[in-house]
Amino acid sequence: MSENKKSEKIVGVKGMNDVLPADAPLWELFENTVQTVLKSYGFQQIRTPIVESTALFARGLGAVTDIVEKEMYSFTDSMNGDQLTLRPESTAGVLRAALEHNLTYDGPKRLWYAGPQFRHERPQRGRYRQFQQVGAEALGFTGPDIDAELIMLCQRLWDDLGLPDIKLELNSIGDADERNKHRIDLIAYFEQHKDVLDADAQRRLYTNPLRILDTKNPTMQAMVNAAPKLLDYLGQESLAHFEGVQSILRHSNIPYTVNPRLVRGMDYYNRTVFEWVTDQLGAQGTVCAGGRYDPLAEMFGGKPTPACGFAMGVERLLELMKANSEQVAPNQCDVYIVHQGDAAQLQAFVAAERLRDAGLDVVLHCAAAGAGGSFKSQMKRADASGAAYAVILGEDEVAQGVAAVKALRAADADHQQATVAFDSVAEYLVDQIIGADDEHDHAGHVHYRH
Repeated sequence: MSENKKSEKIVGVKGMNDVLPADAPLWELFENTVQTVLKSYGFQQIRTPIVESTALFARGLGAVTDIVEKEMYSFTDSMNGDQLTLRPESTAGVLRAALEHNLTYDGPKRLWYAGPQFRHERPQRGRYRQFQQVGAEALGFTGPDIDAELIMLCQRLWDDLGLPDIKLELNSIGDADERNKHRIDLIAYFEQHKDVLDADAQRRLYTNPLRILDTKNPTMQAMVNAAPKLLDYLGQESLAHFEGVQSILRHSNIPYTVNPRLVRGMDYYNRTVFEWVTDQLGAQGTVCAGGRYDPLAEMFGGKPTPACGFAMGVERLLELMKANSEQVAPNQCDVYIVHQGDAAQLQAFVAAERLRDAGLDVVLHCAAAGAGGSFKSQMKRADASGAAYAVILGEDEVAQGVAAVKALRAADADHQQATVAFDSVAEYLVDQIIGADDEHDHAGHVHYRH
């Protein structure tokens, strides 16, 4: 390459997006809220690798599912020839870890996870090739009560995030023998309507006909609506389990709709399945999906272990938060320190550390390329930071052993400037900020103020 030729600009991989600083407060608000809610229900975090054996997903998800057939990022390890895959979902990895480390030896476990998943899909709004999920898995519980509790946990999360327009759809897909009977009749029905089936439906007809019920193709809706319903094939135990879930939800005033066409794309699900949906995101209306997957442990070679869980799409929920909530202020800090002169700069470092010791988040003004260092320019940066207060140090303040403290967010901020003894600045600001902030946690980190 010629030395004079400009290097080609490298950009991110399509469908794998950056989270920029302006969006970080919203992500942190979501993550903190999720963690608080999950902890309040007794869930403990588990972290599993991003890369797993390809066989884990082929066995667990089903070799003929869209994920395994078309969407997984799989490769051969160049060192030892192992077949590996970037995880397309986390349930299989969580259960693999639980079995490998015998986590349920002393009783059932409530586990939760968060992190990136990878699927080679056509990127569109709310659907990316790298996407973030938060999920919960309850292992070792047999009854309908845990199914209902997971659903109620989600409802609490929507309430805490201020998301009122997420609706619950519920179904039961029964047990394997019931699905097999339904499958035989379903294939026979679809064979009678082959002229209506699109290419995807024809490909799935003999491998995964249940997924045809989930089609979004408008030309197939009337035919699919008239197809045999799995609910009509459920036996006494499956029906009792489903009624148990509904009874708890009704008693707890959790509204829901039974959707007999609701199925799951993975082979390991049984009995309860549910989705939380919204009409605010276009085609990608599902923000959280889950259900019971009792057969999966044995599919992985483990002991029978009943299980139920869910996964939610973080990016989709953040879109809803932006649409339904007040804008989150992009505050970098609680206090921005402005200074002028060598002596003031040294004192500014002392002040910054004392304020951090007191539990406040502090930005100390540092020289920026192309930016002036005048008090005026520094105050503009202080205001843009979202800080509640500016601490101002100049030659006069240093000589007098004081600091000017200016409120930046109050309605009459122009009139709220105090001169405070330098050694009392931390105490003064803690009283002003923490004392006035009901959402401040006692670990010293200020929560986001709307």
